[in-house]
Amino acid sequence: MKFLLEVTMDEGALAEDPVGELQRILRYWGGNLRHYELRAGDASAIHDSAYQEVGRWSVEGQAG
Repeated sequence: MKFLLEVTMDEGALAEDPVGELQRILRYWGGNLRHYELRAGDASAIHDSAYQEVGRWSVEGQAG
């Protein structure tokens, strides 16, 4: 299986403060992942601090 995190960095809050926004996104999702089983097919949209969708994370593939 693969955990994929894809974030577009060339618009909005990420373009203005890429390091700060990525830190915020990683902190938020690092803490929030406990609410998911992290099985193939799990996924969610990722939003910046202005609540604009900037990407998504997903779990792909099969275990074993």
